[in-house]
Amino acid sequence: MLMMKATNKTKKSLVGVKTAAPEPAKSAPVQPVASAVAQPVLAKSRAPLPARVSLELVEPRAQQVYVAGSFNGWKPDTTPLMALGNGRWKGDLKLVPGRHEYLFVVDGQWRPDPNARETVQNPFGGRNSVVMVSAEAVS
Repeated sequence: MLMMKATNKTKKSLVGVKTAAPEPAKSAPVQPVASAVAQPVLAKSRAPLPARVSLELVEPRAQQVYVAGSFNGWKPDTTPLMALGNGRWKGDLKLVPGRHEYLFVVDGQWRPDPNARETVQNPFGGRNSVVMVSAEAVS
């Protein structure tokens, strides 16, 4: 609060000035106190961690090699393999545990992996390669 000494000069300048009465202090709403009993914390289930999977192909005349499969929406140009020289190509993927079907795309031509342990019939009359990623491979 500002205190001012009233002099004749200040009294004359304050003539006709109305001051408002101070408002009573408002009390804050009362919040309920939290219970002192500890609540159990439920563990969130984690998404499976991806495992590193290496795919290799020997195709000496290839200019470009990609891999397309269930893990990338069968997009033929999003997952390239790297040329290692002497016609060898390699790609490292991170795949979650499970069964994944795939094909190599060599210069625009879809081809199964000749090194795949398993293949399955696809709806286009060919065969898809299969790679299995176990949960143990991730941990």
